[in-house]
This record gives sequence, structure tokens and C-alpha cells, in this order.
Amino acid sequence: MAEKVILALVDGMRPDALKACGHSFADRLMQISTYALNAQTVFPSVTLPCHMSLFHSVAPDRHGILSSTYVPQVRPITGLFEQLDGFGHKCAFFNSWEPLRDLSRPDHLHTYTCFNLHRQDDTDRKSTDSAIAYIREEKPDFLFLYLGETDEVGHDKGWMSEEYLKAIYNAVDCIEKLYQSLPEGYTLIVTADHGGHDRTHGSELKEDMTIPVFFCGPRFEKGKALEDVSIKDIAVTVAALLNVPPVREWEGSARC
Repeated sequence: MAEKVILALVDGMRPDALKACGHSFADRLMQISTYALNAQTVFPSVTLPCHMSLFHSVAPDRHGILSSTYVPQVRPITGLFEQLDGFGHKCAFFNSWEPLRDLSRPDHLHTYTCFNLHRQDDTDRKSTDSAIAYIREEKPDFLFLYLGETDEVGHDKGWMSEEYLKAIYNAVDCIEKLYQSLPEGYTLIVTADHGGHDRTHGSELKEDMTIPVFFCGPRFEKGKALEDVSIKDIAVTVAALLNVPPVREWEGSARC
């Protein structure tokens, strides 16, 4: 039986920040999920390349996005949004960083909403509240919720700074609210695109390359830790949960 899936991504969230932020739901996520606190992202560990690898399940040297400036793929790979839409699934994207708009090719989304974090305040909560309202009304098959304030604070104040941990706390609070609002039949996946160190990221340092991944739903064992998880596994897992075959070029492995 196909599941509906919500994917929530916290930009720049290091696994060790989850425990350090002090939010009780960070510990609860491990209790209710199959999870990895040592999953690996791709190099360069930069926002747009990492997202492209998540949604296209290949490394940056294959999809060709090596910075946070989008360029058309020379050898295009079908992404997750297009693959799900091609099999008749309703997809939605709630965003706050406009360069991510190219994660989906035109005309494959039922809804696209962007609260620009460079022009508005409290965009994580605005995106979350809007996503919750949309889920209740439209019951999408797949929804991607991007929470971007953590990365902005990391660059401004430093990863693991007091301000950064407060941003992580706020993001976890949003995820808890999302989780508590989900109708029956939804799987929630929570992850990050990359970590960070000092006031930057993009290197092969473990602080930049290590991310958390949580799979919470009927087809996942609670409290089970996984090893050797890659950001490239997420698209394949989402497709499997929706009973959609992976694209031939995808390199990740289903975790369900």
C-alpha cells in the first residue's frame, strides 16, 4: 500500500545540534523513527548542489550543479517531482530560498509557495503553517518543506553558536507541529542538506558532510539506527513509499 510522504529539510542542520538545542522532540524523533545521525551529504557541501543530489539521487559531478547558481543539466536526469508527477501523484513545495525553485521543472507541482527569507521574518513558521493548512485541505501525495533560517544564522553567527542553536530549536519546534498535525497515512522524513563549521560550509570536513536523517511512518521500525545512509537515498525511498519505480540513473538505495 502506498504511503503519502512529507519531506522536511532544515538547511545546515548538524546532527550534534539536535541534542545541543535542548528541544525534547529531537530525542523523540529518534524514538519514533528509523534514523541515522551519521548520514553523508555530497561534495561540494553547498545548498543547491546538495538539494539537486537529494532530488536527483546522483552526485554533483553527474547533475552538474557545483555552486548555488543553477545551470541547466547537460545530460538531464528526471528528478523526484517529475517522476512522482508522471505517475499521477500530487506534489507540493513550500520554500523560503528562491534558488531552489529549479528542483522541479515547470508544470510538475500542484502548489509552489515561497516566503523569501531575505525579505520576510519568521519564514520557517510561515512555511510550516502554510504547509499544514495545505496538507489538511489538499492531502498531497508528496510535499517538500524547506526550513532555511538555520543556514542564514550559521553564516551570520557561526555554526553551534547560541543563535544557531536557537534557530535549530525553532526548526525542531516547527517539525513537531508538523508531525502532530499529520493525518493518518503519512510518512514524515526529516533531514538536512549539509552541516557547517565556523561561519561556512562546502568542504569535506565531517562537520560539513554529516547530516541527520529520520524516517517516521508505518513502514519504519521505531528507534532503529541505520548505517551508511546517503542523501542520495532519500529520493529512492520516497518513490518506493509511493510505489513509484526509481529513475534508471538514480544511484541511491531505498531504505524502506
